[in-house]
Amino acid sequence: MPGALAMARPAGSATPLLDRIDSPADLKHLQMDQLPQLTAELRDEIVRVCSVGGLHLASSLGATDLIVALHYVLNSPRDKLLFDVGHQAYAHKILTGRRHLMHTLKKEGGLSGFTRVSESPHDAITVGHASTSLANALGMAMARDALGQDHKVAAVIGDGALTGGMALAALNTIGDKQPDMLIVLNDNEMSISENVGAINRFMRGLQVQKWFQEGEGAGKKAVSAISKPLAELMSRAKSSTRHFFDPASINPFAAMGLRYVGPVDGHDVIEMAWLMEKLLDLSGPTLLHVVTKKGKGLDFAEADPIKWHGPAKFDPVTHEFAAGKATYSWSNAFGDAVTELARQDPRLFVITPAMREGSGLVEYSKAHPKRYLDVGIAEEVAVTAAAGMGLQGLRPIVAIYSSFLQRAYDQVVHDVAIEHVPVIFAIDRAGVVGADGATHNGVFDLSFLRSIPGMKIGLPKDAFELRGMLKEAVRVGGPVAIRYPRGNTPRVPEGTWPDLAWGTWERLKVGQGDGQGVVVLAAGKGLEYAQAALEDLPGVGLINARFVKPLDTAMLREVAQSARALVTVEDNSVVGGFGSAVLEELSRLNLSVPVRVLGVPDEFQEHASVERVHALSGMDAQAIRTVLAELGVDVPIEV
Repeated sequence: MPGALAMARPAGSATPLLDRIDSPADLKHLQMDQLPQLTAELRDEIVRVCSVGGLHLASSLGATDLIVALHYVLNSPRDKLLFDVGHQAYAHKILTGRRHLMHTLKKEGGLSGFTRVSESPHDAITVGHASTSLANALGMAMARDALGQDHKVAAVIGDGALTGGMALAALNTIGDKQPDMLIVLNDNEMSISENVGAINRFMRGLQVQKWFQEGEGAGKKAVSAISKPLAELMSRAKSSTRHFFDPASINPFAAMGLRYVGPVDGHDVIEMAWLMEKLLDLSGPTLLHVVTKKGKGLDFAEADPIKWHGPAKFDPVTHEFAAGKATYSWSNAFGDAVTELARQDPRLFVITPAMREGSGLVEYSKAHPKRYLDVGIAEEVAVTAAAGMGLQGLRPIVAIYSSFLQRAYDQVVHDVAIEHVPVIFAIDRAGVVGADGATHNGVFDLSFLRSIPGMKIGLPKDAFELRGMLKEAVRVGGPVAIRYPRGNTPRVPEGTWPDLAWGTWERLKVGQGDGQGVVVLAAGKGLEYAQAALEDLPGVGLINARFVKPLDTAMLREVAQSARALVTVEDNSVVGGFGSAVLEELSRLNLSVPVRVLGVPDEFQEHASVERVHALSGMDAQAIRTVLAELGVDVPIEV
């Protein structure tokens, strides 16, 4: 029976079938030949929802048919349906009773942009990073068997996520342990950027071999047959034919012990539903290879899925982008700087784990193709490959998001830091990122990098300092981390390369008058808030603490000896971050001065705007003014 939401829909709706769906159980009331219309209505709904901007459009459109097929044959939430990354799961959210909340996606108090266990019983895992679904599914299938349960387990993973070693390691164990489960490989040739590597070439090879597809068609009929001996015979005949005619095409999934079926049309929802129902009843693990088109249903999104991966606000009818002022992001600033720097220094080599667009490297990849490497979603490989380059005399730069660097911590320690290899980490999205929430907030890198011996860490206040730090990082050698936030920064002229001695702070304001003795030490994004907070407080001192390791010990000693209180501000966890570094150094210097540490509290921050999360964390301009008032500074009351 349709739920309350569906009954409230007006007559003459443009989505008559979707209006009848409030839960996966409602799908069972549809005839199979109605599923194509439902997927069309879902796509229209997704386009409407995503038109507000900042949401994942192309990937959700591409996965709509396979999600409908899965929910048609599964019984969620009893059966477990897992998504890798989760940004392609908008259709899943709509079909599981959250359609009326889709307008709250990635907003404070609203739906997560990914699947979230605490949000819905239909979300089997909380996920925002790639390559985790298969290990989760393995654990759930083995837990089911250990508990004597009999529900189904199905995992959807994109071909981009298969470039991650964690996914391949999980496949190896799944093939060994042979749990009953279905793996749907959503093959759209994309992660965010184009997919790369040998696995990607193998997928493309399967799609173009007619004999292979015909053999897989025969396999489909065999699987559906009642006679298991006949199915086994057909499978062996197909395998032998493949190996005889094309030994190079030996299927790696079969070699790992998985039953392989496909490739099949990932937009033929009827065929997929029919096939999935049969495959879910088979014993052991089955991998269903479906070929989809990212952006399916919108010609322009299909033609340019990168542009439409997470588009800005657009008109849902005309699909034209809303007018907006031109901006210059930190990613743009890094990309421009490193492209120019590479022309001056032939040792520079940039590596990215599948984030060419996000890290501002499109122009660099074109200007220096022989000194550019995209390893796919394999952060560990990016770091260790950089170590290998550094050992051979290059100056590699790993361009990586803060939350993704977490996945390669051991490689930073073991492969880079122990031998003091000259690898530069350009850490984008450092600090709170806002709408993507807890899985993407980069608020731990200061803490985990600061503990590594020999690591040097800088936080530029603008693109000018970013360029100075990059130049200096190349000169000083050893492991260096330069972190910068999500957002915009003023553009600087080409050829600007300031001299910036590593480990030196900048005194921006000398306190005087009523505020004498209180000094704010602010780093990175925290400096923006500190400058705003102190605009009308001439008596409070301000220091741009742009280097966190090493600290500017000379300036810290001078300030601590004369100040009656210090306030540190950072866009990082207060546990082990910049404030902790200041306290540790003061202890080492045997200096006693009150210190108030402002930053991200010791808890996961939910999705909201960056400014709102900072306000809730108690580190924005108003929070700084409140602390200063508590320290006795005469702070004017805002009306």
